[in-house]
Amino acid sequence: MEIRKAVPADLPRLLEIYAAGRRFMAEHGNPTQWPAHYPPAGLLEEDIAAGQQYVCTEGGLVFAAFALIPGEDPTYVRIEAGAWPDDAPYATIHRLAADGTGRGVTGAVIAWCAAQSPVLRADTHADNAPMQHLLEKHGFVRCGIIYTDDGTPRLAYQRG
Repeated sequence: MEIRKAVPADLPRLLEIYAAGRRFMAEHGNPTQWPAHYPPAGLLEEDIAAGQQYVCTEGGLVFAAFALIPGEDPTYVRIEAGAWPDDAPYATIHRLAADGTGRGVTGAVIAWCAAQSPVLRADTHADNAPMQHLLEKHGFVRCGIIYTDDGTPRLAYQRG
């Protein structure tokens, strides 16, 4: 598996991958974390332009995607029912999804991200048991609850 920055030509494939991610979440008891058409094309275009949207490829075929966003995440400033372990600089993994054709994607992405930033944060919906399991399996510790821009709660994690 190779990881590279996404380019504008990847946008149609990104939209397919995120549609597959929404289907997977709905099939596994998490139908509300990503509403229809999330993430919107405009957000993906912004992340591509900022150099923080990535794709995972095998033999040149894109099968997974994620954003790695360095610096303070505004939604992580306030945390409830816990605390961040420290104030170290971090990067946040957002919107990790795959089309279901590969195995070990989460572990490979987390290892790659950890090579970019020793401290990583992530969040997920309380109904997203598969992602909670994967984050904890790969060294993330649940730190509390944060709230997204629309006010919905998310379980907050940190690694490193």
